[in-house]
Amino acid sequence: MSIKTSKDTTGLDSLDPATNPAGDAVNFRRILNARQHLADAESELRDAVKAAREAGDSWSVIAAALDTTRQAAQQRFGKN
Repeated sequence: MSIKTSKDTTGLDSLDPATNPAGDAVNFRRILNARQHLADAESELRDAVKAAREAGDSWSVIAAALDTTRQAAQQRFGKN
């Protein structure tokens, strides 16, 4: 019986145990968790900007909320 596993996306499979001994994975898991939170927050931010634009908010208002310039906000989020 073979067990189907998903492809490793963490990079752990490429580490050599001889040069990278196993240790407590608490910090590793914390980093992975933080990366997921960043991805979730980025998705929420893109959705919020899209909703603001659909509601008629200007790039100037959106830029103020993002603490950036109108041009930077439009450049980052205008393609979506």
